[in-house]
Amino acid sequence: MQLHISPSLRHVTVLQGKGVRELIQVKVGGKKVSYRMILYSLLFFTFLLRFVFVLSTVDSIDGETRCSSLGCLGKRIGPRLLGRRMDQSVPEVMYKVLEQPIDKDELQGRTDIPQTLEEFMAEVKDSGFDARSFALKLREMVSLMEERTRTAKIQEYLYRHVASSSIPKQLHCLALRLANEHSTNAAARLQLPSAELVPALVDNSYYHFVLASDNVLAAAVVATSIVHNSLRPHKFVIHIITDRKTYYPMQAWFSLHPLTPAIVEVKALHHFDWFSKGKVPVLEAMEKDQKVRSQFRGGSSAIIANNTDKPKVIAAKLQALSPKYNSMMNHIRIHLPELFPSLNKLVFLDDDIVVQTDLSPLWDIDLNGKVNGAVETCRGEDKYVMSKKLKNYLNFSHPLIAQHFNPEECAWAYGMNIFDLEAWRKTNNLKSDLSLWQLGTLPPGLIAFHGHVQAIDPFWHMLGLGYQENTSYEDAESAGVIHFNGRAKPWLDIAFPQLRPLWAKYVDFSDKFVKSCHIRAA
Repeated sequence: MQLHISPSLRHVTVLQGKGVRELIQVKVGGKKVSYRMILYSLLFFTFLLRFVFVLSTVDSIDGETRCSSLGCLGKRIGPRLLGRRMDQSVPEVMYKVLEQPIDKDELQGRTDIPQTLEEFMAEVKDSGFDARSFALKLREMVSLMEERTRTAKIQEYLYRHVASSSIPKQLHCLALRLANEHSTNAAARLQLPSAELVPALVDNSYYHFVLASDNVLAAAVVATSIVHNSLRPHKFVIHIITDRKTYYPMQAWFSLHPLTPAIVEVKALHHFDWFSKGKVPVLEAMEKDQKVRSQFRGGSSAIIANNTDKPKVIAAKLQALSPKYNSMMNHIRIHLPELFPSLNKLVFLDDDIVVQTDLSPLWDIDLNGKVNGAVETCRGEDKYVMSKKLKNYLNFSHPLIAQHFNPEECAWAYGMNIFDLEAWRKTNNLKSDLSLWQLGTLPPGLIAFHGHVQAIDPFWHMLGLGYQENTSYEDAESAGVIHFNGRAKPWLDIAFPQLRPLWAKYVDFSDKFVKSCHIRAA
Protein backbone atom coordinates (compact mmCIF):
# COMPACT_ATOMS: atom_id res chain seq x y z
CA MET A 1 0.00 0.00 0.00
CA GLN A 2 1.23 3.53 -0.83
CA LEU A 3 0.15 6.85 0.65
CA HIS A 4 0.48 9.85 -1.71
CA ILE A 5 0.13 13.40 -0.39
CA SER A 6 0.00 16.25 -2.91
CA PRO A 7 2.48 19.18 -2.49
CA SER A 8 -0.39 21.52 -1.65
CA LEU A 9 -1.53 19.07 1.09
CA ARG A 10 -5.06 19.14 -0.34
CA HIS A 11 -5.20 15.58 -1.74
CA VAL A 12 -4.32 12.24 -0.09
CA THR A 13 -4.41 9.03 -2.15
CA VAL A 14 -4.08 5.48 -0.80
CA LEU A 15 -2.89 2.84 -3.31
CA GLN A 16 -2.23 -0.87 -3.01
CA GLY A 17 1.38 -1.67 -2.19
CA LYS A 18 3.58 -4.67 -1.48
CA GLY A 19 4.11 -4.35 2.24
CA VAL A 20 4.93 -2.39 5.35
CA ARG A 21 8.04 -0.76 3.82
CA GLU A 22 5.89 1.02 1.24
CA LEU A 23 3.48 2.12 3.97
CA ILE A 24 6.26 3.91 5.86
CA GLN A 25 7.61 5.62 2.72
CA VAL A 26 5.67 8.88 2.43
CA LYS A 27 6.03 11.33 -0.46
CA VAL A 28 5.67 14.99 0.45
CA GLY A 29 6.48 17.64 -2.15
CA GLY A 30 8.45 15.17 -4.27
CA LYS A 31 10.81 14.05 -1.41
CA LYS A 32 10.98 10.67 0.41
CA VAL A 33 11.32 10.31 4.17
CA SER A 34 12.78 6.87 4.93
CA TYR A 35 11.82 4.86 8.02
CA ARG A 36 15.54 4.49 8.74
CA MET A 37 15.92 8.26 8.95
CA ILE A 38 13.05 8.45 11.42
CA LEU A 39 14.53 5.66 13.53
CA TYR A 40 18.00 7.26 13.67
CA SER A 41 16.51 10.64 14.57
CA LEU A 42 14.58 9.13 17.48
CA LEU A 43 17.71 7.43 18.79
CA PHE A 44 19.72 10.69 18.58
CA PHE A 45 17.13 12.76 20.47
CA THR A 46 16.81 10.04 23.12
CA PHE A 47 20.56 10.18 23.75
CA LEU A 48 20.54 13.99 23.81
CA LEU A 49 17.71 14.15 26.36
CA ARG A 50 19.52 11.72 28.66
CA PHE A 51 22.70 13.82 28.42
CA VAL A 52 20.83 17.03 29.26
CA PHE A 53 19.10 15.32 32.18
CA VAL A 54 22.43 14.21 33.67
CA LEU A 55 23.98 17.69 33.43
CA SER A 56 20.94 19.41 34.96
CA THR A 57 20.89 16.86 37.78
CA VAL A 58 24.54 17.55 38.60
CA ASP A 59 23.74 21.28 38.86
CA SER A 60 20.95 20.50 41.30
CA ILE A 61 23.21 18.30 43.42
CA ASP A 62 25.85 21.07 43.53
CA GLY A 63 23.24 23.41 44.98
CA GLU A 64 22.85 25.66 41.93
CA THR A 65 19.47 27.11 41.09
CA ARG A 66 17.43 24.81 38.93
CA CYS A 67 16.40 26.03 35.52
CA SER A 68 12.75 26.18 34.72
CA SER A 69 13.16 27.05 31.04
CA LEU A 70 15.10 25.79 28.05
CA GLY A 71 16.74 29.21 27.66
CA CYS A 72 18.14 29.13 31.19
CA LEU A 73 19.22 25.53 30.76
CA GLY A 74 21.03 26.42 27.55
CA LYS A 75 23.00 29.16 29.30
CA ARG A 76 24.23 26.65 31.89
CA ILE A 77 24.92 23.77 29.55
CA GLY A 78 26.39 25.80 26.68
CA PRO A 79 29.71 26.65 28.36
CA ARG A 80 30.14 23.02 29.50
CA LEU A 81 29.64 21.77 25.99
CA LEU A 82 32.42 24.14 24.95
CA GLY A 83 34.65 22.90 27.76
CA ARG A 84 34.57 26.05 29.91
CA ARG A 85 32.39 28.01 32.34
CA MET A 86 31.67 31.74 32.21
CA ASP A 87 33.03 33.77 35.08
CA GLN A 88 30.50 36.53 35.68
CA SER A 89 32.90 38.52 37.88
CA VAL A 90 35.34 39.36 35.06
CA PRO A 91 33.06 41.73 33.09
CA GLU A 92 31.90 43.44 36.27
CA VAL A 93 35.47 44.33 37.21
CA MET A 94 36.13 45.67 33.73
CA TYR A 95 32.93 47.71 33.72
CA LYS A 96 33.80 49.33 37.03
CA VAL A 97 37.26 50.32 35.82
CA LEU A 98 36.07 51.62 32.45
CA GLU A 99 33.31 53.69 34.04
CA GLN A 100 35.70 55.50 36.36
CA PRO A 101 36.52 59.07 35.22
CA ILE A 102 40.06 59.74 34.10
CA ASP A 103 42.01 62.97 34.36
CA LYS A 104 43.29 63.76 30.89
CA ASP A 105 46.21 65.67 32.39
CA GLU A 106 47.53 62.37 33.73
CA LEU A 107 47.91 61.11 30.17
CA GLN A 108 50.12 63.97 29.04
CA GLY A 109 53.74 62.97 28.59
CA ARG A 110 53.11 59.30 29.32
CA THR A 111 55.27 56.97 27.24
CA ASP A 112 53.94 53.68 28.57
CA ILE A 113 50.52 53.99 26.90
CA PRO A 114 50.17 51.89 23.73
CA GLN A 115 49.81 54.00 20.60
CA THR A 116 48.25 51.35 18.38
CA LEU A 117 46.09 48.26 18.73
CA GLU A 118 49.05 46.07 17.78
CA GLU A 119 51.14 47.51 20.61
CA PHE A 120 48.27 47.02 23.03
CA MET A 121 47.76 43.36 22.10
CA ALA A 122 51.50 42.66 22.26
CA GLU A 123 51.69 44.17 25.76
CA VAL A 124 48.68 42.16 26.90
CA LYS A 125 50.23 38.91 25.68
CA ASP A 126 53.66 39.65 27.16
CA SER A 127 52.48 40.92 30.55
CA GLY A 128 49.64 38.49 31.15
CA PHE A 129 47.21 41.14 32.45
CA ASP A 130 44.32 40.22 34.68
CA ALA A 131 40.89 41.72 33.98
CA ARG A 132 41.50 44.86 36.03
CA SER A 133 44.90 45.61 34.50
CA PHE A 134 43.51 44.94 31.04
CA ALA A 135 40.68 47.43 31.59
CA LEU A 136 43.01 50.09 33.02
CA LYS A 137 45.37 49.90 30.08
CA LEU A 138 42.49 49.88 27.61
CA ARG A 139 40.92 52.94 29.25
CA GLU A 140 44.18 54.87 29.09
CA MET A 141 44.76 54.06 25.45
CA VAL A 142 41.21 54.89 24.34
CA SER A 143 41.16 58.13 26.36
CA LEU A 144 44.44 59.24 24.81
CA MET A 145 43.22 58.44 21.29
CA GLU A 146 39.94 60.23 21.98
CA GLU A 147 41.72 63.37 23.15
CA ARG A 148 44.02 63.39 20.13
CA THR A 149 41.07 62.89 17.78
CA ARG A 150 39.19 65.75 19.42
CA THR A 151 42.20 68.06 19.11
CA ALA A 152 42.68 67.17 15.44
CA LYS A 153 38.99 67.71 14.70
CA ILE A 154 38.98 71.12 16.38
CA GLN A 155 42.09 72.13 14.44
CA GLU A 156 40.34 71.12 11.23
CA TYR A 157 37.31 73.25 12.13
CA LEU A 158 39.58 76.18 13.00
CA TYR A 159 41.41 76.00 9.66
CA ARG A 160 38.11 75.78 7.81
CA HIS A 161 36.83 78.77 9.76
CA VAL A 162 39.87 80.82 8.76
CA ALA A 163 39.56 79.72 5.13
CA SER A 164 35.83 80.45 4.94
CA SER A 165 36.09 83.84 6.67
CA SER A 166 38.85 85.12 4.41
CA ILE A 167 38.30 86.74 1.03
CA PRO A 168 40.05 84.74 -1.70
CA LYS A 169 42.53 86.84 -3.62
CA GLN A 170 40.76 85.92 -6.86
CA LEU A 171 37.50 87.50 -5.67
CA HIS A 172 39.36 90.52 -4.31
CA CYS A 173 41.05 90.86 -7.70
CA LEU A 174 37.69 90.66 -9.48
CA ALA A 175 36.20 93.43 -7.33
CA LEU A 176 39.22 95.70 -7.92
CA ARG A 177 39.21 95.18 -11.68
CA LEU A 178 35.49 95.85 -11.91
CA ALA A 179 35.84 98.98 -9.77
CA ASN A 180 38.56 100.19 -12.11
CA GLU A 181 36.37 99.37 -15.11
CA HIS A 182 33.54 101.34 -13.53
CA SER A 183 35.72 104.41 -13.27
CA THR A 184 37.14 104.21 -16.80
CA ASN A 185 34.36 102.71 -18.92
CA ALA A 186 31.01 104.44 -19.37
CA ALA A 187 29.44 101.13 -20.40
CA ALA A 188 30.13 99.86 -16.89
CA ARG A 189 28.14 102.71 -15.34
CA LEU A 190 24.77 102.10 -16.96
CA GLN A 191 21.60 102.83 -15.06
CA LEU A 192 20.20 99.50 -13.85
CA PRO A 193 17.57 99.04 -15.01
CA SER A 194 17.13 101.41 -17.92
CA ALA A 195 14.61 104.23 -17.55
CA GLU A 196 11.86 102.53 -19.57
CA LEU A 197 12.02 99.44 -17.33
CA VAL A 198 11.92 101.26 -13.98
CA PRO A 199 8.10 100.90 -13.61
CA ALA A 200 8.56 97.11 -13.55
CA LEU A 201 10.42 97.43 -10.24
CA VAL A 202 7.13 98.09 -8.43
CA ASP A 203 4.83 96.13 -10.75
CA ASN A 204 3.28 93.19 -8.88
CA SER A 205 2.50 91.37 -12.13
CA TYR A 206 6.21 90.52 -12.34
CA TYR A 207 8.07 87.87 -10.35
CA HIS A 208 10.35 89.69 -7.93
CA PHE A 209 13.52 88.20 -6.46
CA VAL A 210 15.72 89.88 -3.85
CA LEU A 211 19.37 89.02 -3.33
CA ALA A 212 21.60 90.72 -0.74
CA SER A 213 25.32 90.16 -1.31
CA ASP A 214 28.74 91.79 -1.29
CA ASN A 215 30.18 88.97 -3.44
CA VAL A 216 30.04 89.86 -7.13
CA LEU A 217 30.77 86.39 -8.46
CA ALA A 218 28.27 84.71 -6.12
CA ALA A 219 25.55 87.21 -7.03
CA ALA A 220 26.28 86.67 -10.71
CA VAL A 221 25.84 82.90 -10.36
CA VAL A 222 22.52 83.26 -8.52
CA ALA A 223 21.12 85.75 -11.03
CA THR A 224 22.36 83.75 -14.03
CA SER A 225 20.91 80.50 -12.71
CA ILE A 226 17.54 82.17 -12.10
CA VAL A 227 17.30 83.50 -15.64
CA HIS A 228 18.83 80.46 -17.33
CA ASN A 229 16.22 78.09 -15.84
CA SER A 230 13.25 80.42 -16.21
CA LEU A 231 10.42 79.69 -18.63
CA ARG A 232 9.39 83.37 -18.67
CA PRO A 233 12.54 85.41 -18.03
CA HIS A 234 10.92 88.57 -19.40
CA LYS A 235 8.66 88.55 -16.31
CA PHE A 236 11.51 88.24 -13.82
CA VAL A 237 12.84 91.20 -11.82
CA ILE A 238 15.99 90.64 -9.76
CA HIS A 239 16.72 93.21 -7.03
CA ILE A 240 20.36 93.02 -5.93
CA ILE A 241 21.20 94.79 -2.66
CA THR A 242 24.84 95.35 -1.77
CA ASP A 243 26.97 97.54 0.48
CA ARG A 244 28.74 100.78 -0.31
CA LYS A 245 32.15 99.30 -1.12
CA THR A 246 30.76 96.66 -3.50
CA TYR A 247 28.22 98.83 -5.29
CA TYR A 248 30.49 100.00 -8.13
CA PRO A 249 31.94 96.54 -8.92
CA MET A 250 28.43 95.04 -8.77
CA GLN A 251 27.02 97.72 -11.06
CA ALA A 252 29.92 97.28 -13.47
CA TRP A 253 29.43 93.52 -13.68
CA PHE A 254 25.71 93.60 -14.45
CA SER A 255 26.13 96.57 -16.80
CA LEU A 256 28.65 94.60 -18.84
CA HIS A 257 26.86 91.24 -18.43
CA PRO A 258 23.13 91.96 -18.93
CA LEU A 259 20.65 89.15 -18.32
CA THR A 260 18.16 90.28 -20.94
CA PRO A 261 15.18 89.87 -21.10
CA ALA A 262 15.14 89.70 -17.29
CA ILE A 263 15.30 93.00 -15.40
CA VAL A 264 18.14 93.55 -12.92
CA GLU A 265 18.32 96.33 -10.34
CA VAL A 266 21.52 97.00 -8.38
CA LYS A 267 21.15 99.11 -5.27
CA ALA A 268 23.30 99.82 -2.22
CA LEU A 269 21.98 99.98 1.32
CA HIS A 270 22.64 103.71 1.57
CA HIS A 271 20.34 104.24 -1.43
CA PHE A 272 17.30 103.22 0.63
CA ASP A 273 15.69 106.21 2.32
CA TRP A 274 14.26 104.03 5.08
CA PHE A 275 17.68 102.66 5.97
CA SER A 276 19.52 105.97 5.90
CA LYS A 277 16.93 108.01 7.80
CA GLY A 278 15.13 105.59 10.07
CA LYS A 279 16.19 103.39 12.94
CA VAL A 280 17.06 99.78 12.23
CA PRO A 281 15.98 97.55 15.16
CA VAL A 282 18.59 94.86 14.52
CA LEU A 283 21.41 97.40 14.46
CA GLU A 284 20.11 99.01 17.64
CA ALA A 285 19.97 95.63 19.34
CA MET A 286 23.51 94.76 18.25
CA GLU A 287 24.79 98.06 19.58
CA LYS A 288 22.81 97.77 22.80
CA ASP A 289 23.88 94.33 23.91
CA GLN A 290 27.64 94.63 24.33
CA LYS A 291 28.02 91.16 25.74
CA VAL A 292 26.53 89.38 22.75
CA ARG A 293 28.30 91.76 20.42
CA SER A 294 31.62 90.76 21.97
CA GLN A 295 30.68 87.12 21.41
CA PHE A 296 30.07 87.87 17.77
CA ARG A 297 33.47 89.51 17.45
CA GLY A 298 35.34 87.41 19.98
CA GLY A 299 38.46 85.56 19.02
CA SER A 300 38.50 81.94 18.04
CA SER A 301 41.23 81.12 20.56
CA ALA A 302 38.79 81.36 23.48
CA ILE A 303 36.38 79.00 21.74
CA ILE A 304 38.85 76.25 20.91
CA ALA A 305 40.35 76.48 24.41
CA ASN A 306 37.07 75.19 25.85
CA ASN A 307 37.71 71.60 26.92
CA THR A 308 34.07 70.74 27.64
CA ASP A 309 32.36 71.54 24.33
CA LYS A 310 32.08 68.86 21.69
CA PRO A 311 33.85 69.50 18.36
CA LYS A 312 30.56 70.11 16.52
CA VAL A 313 29.54 72.71 19.11
CA ILE A 314 32.89 74.44 18.70
CA ALA A 315 32.44 74.33 14.91
CA ALA A 316 29.05 76.05 15.24
CA LYS A 317 30.52 78.77 17.46
CA LEU A 318 33.40 79.33 15.05
CA GLN A 319 31.00 79.63 12.15
CA ALA A 320 28.97 82.21 14.07
CA LEU A 321 32.14 84.32 14.32
CA SER A 322 32.19 84.71 10.54
CA PRO A 323 32.01 88.40 9.54
CA LYS A 324 28.86 87.74 7.50
CA TYR A 325 26.90 86.94 10.65
CA ASN A 326 27.75 90.35 12.08
CA SER A 327 26.94 92.14 8.84
CA MET A 328 23.84 94.17 8.23
CA MET A 329 23.74 92.60 4.76
CA ASN A 330 22.83 89.33 6.39
CA HIS A 331 20.11 90.80 8.61
CA ILE A 332 18.48 93.10 6.06
CA ARG A 333 15.95 90.42 5.08
CA ILE A 334 14.01 91.02 8.28
CA HIS A 335 13.12 94.53 7.00
CA LEU A 336 11.90 93.68 3.50
CA PRO A 337 8.46 95.36 3.88
CA GLU A 338 10.16 98.69 4.60
CA LEU A 339 12.66 98.27 1.77
CA PHE A 340 10.02 97.32 -0.81
CA PRO A 341 6.82 99.09 0.27
CA SER A 342 5.11 98.70 -3.13
CA LEU A 343 5.56 94.95 -3.53
CA ASN A 344 3.09 92.34 -2.33
CA LYS A 345 5.15 89.19 -2.71
CA LEU A 346 8.78 88.30 -3.38
CA VAL A 347 11.33 85.51 -3.09
CA PHE A 348 14.45 86.20 -1.05
CA LEU A 349 17.60 84.29 -1.99
CA ASP A 350 21.00 83.90 -0.33
CA ASP A 351 24.11 84.34 -2.46
CA ASP A 352 25.32 80.77 -1.85
CA ILE A 353 22.41 79.10 -3.63
CA VAL A 354 22.03 77.82 -7.18
CA VAL A 355 18.67 77.74 -8.95
CA GLN A 356 18.10 74.64 -11.09
CA THR A 357 14.46 75.00 -12.11
CA ASP A 358 11.86 77.60 -13.03
CA LEU A 359 10.85 79.46 -9.86
CA SER A 360 7.64 81.05 -11.12
CA PRO A 361 5.50 78.22 -9.58
CA LEU A 362 6.50 79.56 -6.16
CA TRP A 363 3.95 82.32 -6.64
CA ASP A 364 1.21 79.69 -6.94
CA ILE A 365 1.94 78.19 -3.51
CA ASP A 366 -0.81 78.94 -1.02
CA LEU A 367 0.79 80.29 2.15
CA ASN A 368 -2.56 80.13 3.98
CA GLY A 369 -2.24 83.69 5.19
CA LYS A 370 1.26 83.09 6.57
CA VAL A 371 4.14 85.49 5.99
CA ASN A 372 7.03 83.18 5.22
CA GLY A 373 7.13 80.09 3.02
CA ALA A 374 10.16 78.00 4.00
CA VAL A 375 11.48 74.45 4.12
CA GLU A 376 11.52 72.86 7.57
CA THR A 377 14.83 71.49 8.84
CA CYS A 378 13.81 68.89 11.41
CA ARG A 379 12.80 66.15 8.98
CA GLY A 380 14.87 64.44 6.32
CA GLU A 381 17.30 61.66 5.57
CA ASP A 382 20.36 63.78 6.35
CA LYS A 383 20.28 63.81 10.16
CA TYR A 384 23.26 66.16 10.39
CA VAL A 385 21.59 68.94 8.41
CA MET A 386 17.87 68.16 8.76
CA SER A 387 17.63 67.76 12.53
CA LYS A 388 17.32 71.36 13.71
CA LYS A 389 14.77 72.49 16.28
CA LEU A 390 14.24 75.77 18.11
CA LYS A 391 16.39 74.59 21.00
CA ASN A 392 19.37 74.61 18.62
CA TYR A 393 19.02 78.36 18.05
CA LEU A 394 17.19 80.12 20.88
CA ASN A 395 18.24 80.81 24.45
CA PHE A 396 15.63 78.94 26.48
CA SER A 397 17.19 80.07 29.73
CA HIS A 398 15.63 83.47 28.98
CA PRO A 399 12.14 83.60 30.56
CA LEU A 400 10.57 85.32 27.54
CA ILE A 401 11.77 82.58 25.20
CA ALA A 402 10.77 79.82 27.60
CA GLN A 403 7.29 81.31 27.89
CA HIS A 404 6.52 81.74 24.18
CA PHE A 405 8.43 78.97 22.41
CA ASN A 406 8.62 75.19 22.42
CA PRO A 407 12.21 73.88 22.30
CA GLU A 408 11.09 70.80 20.33
CA GLU A 409 9.35 72.83 17.65
CA CYS A 410 10.70 72.35 14.14
CA ALA A 411 13.02 75.04 12.79
CA TRP A 412 13.07 76.23 9.19
CA ALA A 413 15.74 77.53 6.83
CA TYR A 414 16.78 80.80 5.30
CA GLY A 415 18.22 80.78 1.79
CA MET A 416 15.11 80.43 -0.37
CA ASN A 417 12.03 81.99 1.17
CA ILE A 418 8.71 83.19 -0.20
CA PHE A 419 7.55 86.32 1.61
CA ASP A 420 3.99 87.60 1.50
CA LEU A 421 4.67 91.25 2.26
CA GLU A 422 0.98 92.11 2.53
CA ALA A 423 0.48 89.56 5.30
CA TRP A 424 3.76 90.64 6.86
CA ARG A 425 2.66 94.25 7.20
CA LYS A 426 -0.45 93.13 9.08
CA THR A 427 1.50 91.34 11.80
CA ASN A 428 3.24 92.65 14.90
CA ASN A 429 6.54 90.83 14.77
CA LEU A 430 8.44 90.22 17.97
CA LYS A 431 11.50 92.49 18.10
CA SER A 432 14.05 91.85 20.80
CA ASP A 433 17.66 92.23 21.84
CA LEU A 434 20.35 89.71 21.01
CA SER A 435 20.24 88.04 24.42
CA LEU A 436 17.24 86.05 23.22
CA TRP A 437 19.06 83.94 20.66
CA GLN A 438 22.25 82.05 20.00
CA LEU A 439 24.82 83.37 17.54
CA GLY A 440 23.85 83.48 13.88
CA THR A 441 21.42 84.96 11.36
CA LEU A 442 18.49 82.57 11.54
CA PRO A 443 17.55 82.97 15.25
CA PRO A 444 16.07 86.48 14.96
CA GLY A 445 14.03 85.21 12.02
CA LEU A 446 12.77 82.27 14.07
CA ILE A 447 11.54 84.77 16.65
CA ALA A 448 10.10 87.32 14.23
CA PHE A 449 8.23 84.80 12.08
CA HIS A 450 7.10 82.45 14.84
CA GLY A 451 3.59 81.32 14.00
CA HIS A 452 3.79 82.90 10.54
CA VAL A 453 5.68 80.21 8.61
CA GLN A 454 4.15 77.91 6.01
CA ALA A 455 6.17 74.77 5.30
CA ILE A 456 6.85 74.15 1.60
CA ASP A 457 8.09 71.14 -0.36
CA PRO A 458 11.79 70.34 0.33
CA PHE A 459 12.28 70.16 -3.45
CA TRP A 460 12.47 73.94 -3.45
CA HIS A 461 15.41 74.10 -1.06
CA MET A 462 18.09 71.43 -0.54
CA LEU A 463 20.42 72.41 2.29
CA GLY A 464 23.79 71.36 3.60
CA LEU A 465 26.01 71.34 0.51
CA GLY A 466 28.57 73.40 2.42
CA TYR A 467 28.44 71.34 5.62
CA GLN A 468 29.35 67.83 4.56
CA GLU A 469 29.90 65.84 1.40
CA ASN A 470 27.36 63.08 1.99
CA THR A 471 25.01 64.57 -0.59
CA SER A 472 25.56 62.95 -3.97
CA TYR A 473 25.77 64.89 -7.21
CA GLU A 474 22.68 63.12 -8.54
CA ASP A 475 20.56 63.96 -5.49
CA ALA A 476 21.65 67.60 -5.54
CA GLU A 477 21.02 67.88 -9.26
CA SER A 478 17.42 66.74 -8.80
CA ALA A 479 16.55 69.59 -6.38
CA GLY A 480 14.97 72.84 -7.51
CA VAL A 481 17.31 75.03 -5.45
CA ILE A 482 20.53 73.88 -3.81
CA HIS A 483 22.11 75.74 -0.92
CA PHE A 484 25.82 75.70 -0.10
CA ASN A 485 25.17 76.81 3.47
CA GLY A 486 28.13 76.09 5.70
CA ARG A 487 31.84 76.76 5.48
CA ALA A 488 32.61 75.00 2.18
CA LYS A 489 31.36 77.70 -0.17
CA PRO A 490 31.65 76.74 -3.84
CA TRP A 491 33.96 79.67 -4.64
CA LEU A 492 36.48 78.59 -1.98
CA ASP A 493 39.27 76.05 -2.25
CA ILE A 494 37.69 74.05 0.59
CA ALA A 495 34.53 73.40 -1.45
CA PHE A 496 33.59 69.77 -1.93
CA PRO A 497 34.93 68.89 -5.39
CA GLN A 498 32.06 66.60 -6.39
CA LEU A 499 29.46 69.32 -5.66
CA ARG A 500 31.29 72.40 -6.93
CA PRO A 501 30.45 71.74 -10.64
CA LEU A 502 26.79 72.41 -9.85
CA TRP A 503 27.79 75.99 -9.08
CA ALA A 504 30.70 76.38 -11.49
CA LYS A 505 28.62 75.64 -14.60
CA TYR A 506 27.02 79.09 -14.26
CA VAL A 507 30.40 80.86 -14.33
CA ASP A 508 31.83 81.90 -17.68
CA PHE A 509 35.49 81.10 -17.14
CA SER A 510 36.35 82.58 -20.53
CA ASP A 511 35.18 86.03 -19.41
CA LYS A 512 38.07 88.50 -19.46
CA PHE A 513 37.57 89.61 -15.85
CA VAL A 514 37.24 86.07 -14.54
CA LYS A 515 40.18 84.88 -16.58
CA SER A 516 42.46 87.77 -15.63
CA CYS A 517 41.90 87.03 -11.93
CA HIS A 518 42.75 83.34 -12.40
CA ILE A 519 39.33 82.12 -11.30
CA ARG A 520 39.16 78.50 -12.41
CA ALA A 521 36.58 75.74 -12.39
CA ALA A 522 38.64 73.56 -10.06
